[in-house]
Amino acid sequence: MTLHTVTGSLTPHAPFDFGQSLRFLENFNALPASQSIAAVAGRPTLSKALSFSGHAVLARVWSVGTVEAPALACRFISAEPLDAAAEAAAVDRLRFYLSLDDDLAPFYAIGRDDPVMAPVIKELYGYHQVKFTTPFENACWAVLSQRNQWPSSRRMLNALAEAYGARLTVDGQDYLAFPEPELVAVVAPEALAEVIRHKPKGTCIGGVAHAFAGVDEAFLRTAAYAEVEAWLLGVRCLGPWSAGFILLRGLGRVEGLPSGETRMVMAAAKRYGAEGVAAMTARYAPYQGYWAHYLRVADG
Repeated sequence: MTLHTVTGSLTPHAPFDFGQSLRFLENFNALPASQSIAAVAGRPTLSKALSFSGHAVLARVWSVGTVEAPALACRFISAEPLDAAAEAAAVDRLRFYLSLDDDLAPFYAIGRDDPVMAPVIKELYGYHQVKFTTPFENACWAVLSQRNQWPSSRRMLNALAEAYGARLTVDGQDYLAFPEPELVAVVAPEALAEVIRHKPKGTCIGGVAHAFAGVDEAFLRTAAYAEVEAWLLGVRCLGPWSAGFILLRGLGRVEGLPSGETRMVMAAAKRYGAEGVAAMTARYAPYQGYWAHYLRVADG
């Protein structure tokens, strides 16, 4: 197969430490077949399969700048040529996935006056939250991981990608992009249940796919937090925990605190005490999500 390549560059909002992004991805990857991290020409390089608007693309990214003057080189590899619109969509998906446009300065300004958070900021300085590639993928993970063990949840997510996602082979390695909701929404619930080997969760995945196939992602990214939360809560099988999880990790909505996220609450309580968490939550508005995520990442 002949592959097509488009090269470019991305400028993240400083400070940005690509090494921090790679460390996070090494510790959390629900879909292993979607990515690799390896040294290419002596530079740590992320290769990540993305799916958007009917296209499957492998994004290959490496740093060519510094933390305070960040710059990324990127290469988009696809089975078919990308027109200008598809290339713009690929850039948007990659920027959003790596949260390149997040301005950490206001969050850091609050955190540096907090003796508990200040060393966490020093440890993670320049880390921009790495999200799920799409809010739909995050929603599927939320459904599959509830009341389920990690290996089983990951097996189910990978089974969905194997059955309905797009595969690209680059330099002898297979990469699997998680499918878009439109591709899953047309599948019968019985077939989904057979793929993941779980009837109730198969039904839930079908409903989630229908919901996300019918919503504009721009609405989810930009509408009022409460409005997006209400939409998510209206999706069958998505409760308060799932909605908060998707708002933060699938959409980068850091102005709210995910509810029911036990490990985040434990990480905060361990540092602040149970009584101090509520006060800190108010203090970090509207960056509560970054505050909680930094604590969670630092907690390991």
